[in-house]
Amino acid sequence: MKSTTARGKRTRPGRGPRFRAFGAVAVAALLATTACQAAADGSKAAPGRPTTGSPADAGDATAAPGSTPSPTPPTPAKPDTTTDGSGGTGGGTGTGSGNSAAGGSGSGGKGGGGTGKDAPTACTPDDLAVSATTEPPHTKIPRHLLLTVQNAGDDTCLLYRYPRVQLGADAQATVPVIPDSDPDPGRPVTLAPGDEAHAALLVSGGHRDEYEARSITVALQGPRRGSTPSRPLDVPMPAEVLYADDGQLVTYWTTASGGALDFIMSR
Repeated sequence: MKSTTARGKRTRPGRGPRFRAFGAVAVAALLATTACQAAADGSKAAPGRPTTGSPADAGDATAAPGSTPSPTPPTPAKPDTTTDGSGGTGGGTGTGSGNSAAGGSGSGGKGGGGTGKDAPTACTPDDLAVSATTEPPHTKIPRHLLLTVQNAGDDTCLLYRYPRVQLGADAQATVPVIPDSDPDPGRPVTLAPGDEAHAALLVSGGHRDEYEARSITVALQGPRRGSTPSRPLDVPMPAEVLYADDGQLVTYWTTASGGALDFIMSR
């Protein structure tokens, strides 16, 4: 006779507490393996860089523990171009020099550019002292005169060609020049301060249309031929009166008084 006792729920072998203990051990082993793998992977990361985090974390100013932030290279200083000096590199006409902050030096000139003094300019009436002497000296009726100008200024100046001479207030024209008397054709006479230049003057040469002259004036020529002469200089008279005629002649300026007189003494 079959038993009428109700069937109870049967438990499969191995599904009891021992199974749960085995499962816990397996999970722990799996976690340990994962942790070791993560540690191994972390050891391959670049030193000083965190192994986790999003790309946005790279811009954080706070470095991860144990890392060394890369130093920011310094900004190169701009070179100092300040100069201190009065030199210039142009024109005109002046000179000067200047030292730069780097220790260099430079130089310039007046009006342009170079060093040195300005080039001499034409002599003016204000630069010169003028006189006249008779040749030979103490002649009772002078016919030959030596005109002398001296540079009384502080700068060298230039005398061009020959003096524009007028004998007497009523003279109608200036005295003609002796063409062959130019000692250095085309070149002016250079007068340093204190230097003298000379021109010989023939007062009368042919006794034609003689008249009395009680004054002598001299005007200076400019660099350009035919330019307007300077204002006249009054020359002290070597005698009370000169008897001039239309045979008057004058020489070019020269620094050799004897050379100038040679052109008139035989006339």
